[in-house]
Amino acid sequence: MNTMELIAPCHFGLEAVLKREITDLGYDISEVDDGRVTFIGDAEAVARINIWSRTAERVLIKVGAFEAFSWDDLFEGTKALPWENYIPSDGRFWVTKASSIKSKLFSPSDIQSIMKKAMVERMKQTYHVERFEETGTDYPVRTFIYKDKVTVGLDTTGDSLHKRGYRLLTAKAPIAENLAAALIMLTPWRADRILIDPFCGSGTFPIEAALMAAGIAPGLNREFRACEWEHIVAGRIWKDAYDEARESVNMDVETDIQGYDIDDEVIAVARQNARLAGVENLIHFQRRDVSELSHPGRYGFIITNPPYGERLMDESELGELYEKLGRQFASLRDFSMYMITAYEGAERAIGRRADKNRKIYNGMLQTRFYSFMGPKPPKRRQENI
Repeated sequence: MNTMELIAPCHFGLEAVLKREITDLGYDISEVDDGRVTFIGDAEAVARINIWSRTAERVLIKVGAFEAFSWDDLFEGTKALPWENYIPSDGRFWVTKASSIKSKLFSPSDIQSIMKKAMVERMKQTYHVERFEETGTDYPVRTFIYKDKVTVGLDTTGDSLHKRGYRLLTAKAPIAENLAAALIMLTPWRADRILIDPFCGSGTFPIEAALMAAGIAPGLNREFRACEWEHIVAGRIWKDAYDEARESVNMDVETDIQGYDIDDEVIAVARQNARLAGVENLIHFQRRDVSELSHPGRYGFIITNPPYGERLMDESELGELYEKLGRQFASLRDFSMYMITAYEGAERAIGRRADKNRKIYNGMLQTRFYSFMGPKPPKRRQENI
């Protein structure tokens, strides 16, 4: 099967997590940039990464790259790309998004317009027509320009990969599903360990953890744009990829995953989302204030997205809330805590400096992912057979 370069965008600061995920799925990385990972794959990789990636935003087929210092450069560079290899004569094509950083060309709308005209000119020469009706399948294009280098990709995904299909209802300021999954993957948590989110909101952290525990691919119950591109990714390839994902599900796994929130209505939303995700039996949701956070077990994990300044609380309320969290965390035996927040007083209020903190962009908001590490559990003895 022919290989190609594929591009997977992700949240800034989480490139290493996505790189490891793609490598674990069996594909070679060719380049890592801020906010995206490029790798080598084939048509099967398009299907498998879309279905299996927990951390990517989408999967793009790299059509080409070139330098552009002027609008003429952009037009000619776009026109030189082999669009006919991807888009049929009745295809509907457009530049759905253009971004530009540290480059001479910076107007997204102008970039989109000029690239569309260049694509039309190339297609007119290839298909020997003067007008495209564009009545067929959609072929959206995405463009990144960084330091005058233009990278062009064909979007195989459609709706972003963070849209798993289970979160029809949300609480205030929900964390994106793929960001939550990536943050869990930054911790040592595994399915046989305790996980508690004391500010669970819509239930995203517990649900993503339960999907991991049960081996449920995040894209198992949705479709993707390239499902309609038979000439690029054949239907049998999609069928095989979905079959592989279905065979990997293990609903018999035993878990101790808990989600708490102070609001009964929010807990009802979380339970409904868990039902839609098919993991309601793997999670215990309960109305509980953070001051009531407790667990009889040891070596567990708190992984959470507590309220912060952008989430409708003033400074004094935030300080008191984080102090409560810090007291309860200290009372839990041998627990570790991982927390994403933009609240600058978090460590002071928790009462302890984090062992690690990582800068993460949650949308356009810069946050920190704090790691307060507890002791490792003793290694289990392996019985002689």
